[in-house]
Amino acid sequence: MTFIQAQRKQAARRRQAPSVHHPSARAGHNVGISRSSNDARPWVIPANLLGQTDHDGSAGDGDVLGRELGVRPRLLAKALTIRRTEERLLKLFADGRVSGTLHTCIGQEWAGVAVADALKKGDFVFSNHRCHGHYLARTGDIEGLIAEIMGRSTGVCGGKGGSQHLCKDGFFSNGIQGGIVPVAAGLAMARRLDGGSNIAVVFIGDGTLGQGVVYETMNIAAKWSLPLLFVLEDNGISQSTCQDETLSGSIKGRAYAFGIDVRSADTWDPPELVNVAAAAIRHVRQTRHPLLLHVRTYRLKAHSKGDDTREIEEVQAFAETDTLNRLLNDPSEPVLNLIEKIDRRLDEAVRLAEQAQLTQPAGSSDQAPAQAEAVEWRPLDFRPQRIVDAIRTALDESMAEDRRIVLMGEDLCDPYGGAFKVTAGLSSKYGNRVRNTPISEAAIVGIGNGLAIAGFKPVVEIMFGDFVMLAADQIINQAAKFADMYNGQVQVPIIIRTPMGGYRGYGPTHSQSLEKHLLGLPGTRVLAIHTRYCPGDMYRRLLESIDRPTLVIENKMLYGQRTNPEAPAGSVITATATDFPTIRIAPESEPSLTVVAYGGLVPMAEAAIESLIDEDVACDLLIPTQLYPLDIEPIVESVARTGRILVIEEGQGFAGFGSELIARLTEDRRIPSLQARRVHASPCAIPASKPAESAALPSTRSILNAALQLVLE
Repeated sequence: MTFIQAQRKQAARRRQAPSVHHPSARAGHNVGISRSSNDARPWVIPANLLGQTDHDGSAGDGDVLGRELGVRPRLLAKALTIRRTEERLLKLFADGRVSGTLHTCIGQEWAGVAVADALKKGDFVFSNHRCHGHYLARTGDIEGLIAEIMGRSTGVCGGKGGSQHLCKDGFFSNGIQGGIVPVAAGLAMARRLDGGSNIAVVFIGDGTLGQGVVYETMNIAAKWSLPLLFVLEDNGISQSTCQDETLSGSIKGRAYAFGIDVRSADTWDPPELVNVAAAAIRHVRQTRHPLLLHVRTYRLKAHSKGDDTREIEEVQAFAETDTLNRLLNDPSEPVLNLIEKIDRRLDEAVRLAEQAQLTQPAGSSDQAPAQAEAVEWRPLDFRPQRIVDAIRTALDESMAEDRRIVLMGEDLCDPYGGAFKVTAGLSSKYGNRVRNTPISEAAIVGIGNGLAIAGFKPVVEIMFGDFVMLAADQIINQAAKFADMYNGQVQVPIIIRTPMGGYRGYGPTHSQSLEKHLLGLPGTRVLAIHTRYCPGDMYRRLLESIDRPTLVIENKMLYGQRTNPEAPAGSVITATATDFPTIRIAPESEPSLTVVAYGGLVPMAEAAIESLIDEDVACDLLIPTQLYPLDIEPIVESVARTGRILVIEEGQGFAGFGSELIARLTEDRRIPSLQARRVHASPCAIPASKPAESAALPSTRSILNAALQLVLE
């Protein structure tokens, strides 16, 4: 046995290469693929398909192409278009005309072609980092893809998304493994709620099976009967790590565990793959239930450009059995004509892209304006009520007016009505628009993201704010990115509600204030309810106008408290004329200190300020409802008068809200001098012991002491 033969046999044991399955395997021959053993040309058309042509009934070159591969001519044209496009992209990269990264699907083209062929208008597709083939199979948009990857403004996403992040006509892709799966389930849920027969498809690789969110999503998709097709392109390797090092159990068994049926095919038999994919899609369309399409395949090129550690002999063995390679090694005249047409189109696409403008970075909005308009203050006007009642009533009224609003979360439905009873009664009234979910924070938020980009207004509750970081990928890499990286083609109007904060003795993992970790994500909004602005009004306005992912912090100590629009004695209370206003409680005398507090610490700040009156210290209290993007002008206006600021927050101080606010005030040239202090939690896990918890968290006394130290400095 030669060395090459030994390497091929080793490769076959690892991946069952078709060329080694056949006893007479040798390069250039029809081995392990063709259904006809006496014909050297691969993929001879079966006798029962002779005479059939494409949908338009054309003959000529198309008919010859169909006879050569046993698939409809336009499907072969799509596969060859994908192959030539990606080969061109690799050359552009080698020539220095493309930057960044490229993940080609060379060798895997038939998977995207087969699936796209069975889809119809209105179906959603969500792909991954290796998305070029899926995109071209679904859209045929060579020009938009080339320009996008070349970083040009004429790209399908304006050059912002690049190779991994594409969006057009219901096609989406993102490079984060696993995270796309619940988003696709949300798209499927949207189609389920819409009625009709449309479905959603998500492409994943076998490496993605290491992601827990895949199984969270399979569970929900099966339980809720979502019309979602999982397409698993099984190429046996995750970047450079072989499947036998990472995968325990079977692929089919994973789907079966959730009651999801499986269909199997491979890319070495395109006609069979086309038929199996069509049947799988028909099944999902008719049953409105998820299904897994397992496609065995092989990636002939590196994971990304040149990072390939596989044995050359293994890759060569599969290259020799690749259907398109075999066709191109001995091309007929019609194939040559088709390749020439594709190459001419690619030449023109590259030429047009290079003539277009390079994509420019978006301008920053964080810098202080040279001349800001004066802040407009208005009187407060709302009816006092318990905060939990105000939120529930707003959700109820908004759901009655807008059927696109869907509530999801753990234990929301009656008779429980949520951990803090915010959703009590809503499931009885609105049926399946209020959903109890498994303990699957990432999947819940991801499904909400999918619903949002499909035009719904999901409101997702995370039972405790401590758990919100379990959904960090969905917030940071999915929801926050879609609108901008897709160049404004979609909006993501999702609301994520979550109770934060301590003072209830719940201990280290149920008492934190983690909002600082999600402040500053471009394209998002963070709100914090408090007693000085009606959260019901806030939610009504938000649900009417939402255009971006919005995190709402609901301090759990506030639910039973009442909102209050009345000013304390000797003070005036007003609000900025903005959608989510900053509230100001200003003394009638000239203030000597600006205090900024938000959320659950507002009552505590007010109590400390009242005590400061006895020390002849008058304070301007500013309460931002919107923490990000922060309207800093009301604070600048106050600090310019007082020269001092005390920022109070319940979370950890390092890199917190107060740090950012003071840094921005320090940079603002309108403030000639600044003295600043912060009050925040101690740098420790929040204890369950009541005395220890009280010592670790801000208190009226600690606020009072910090204020006096600041004023007396």
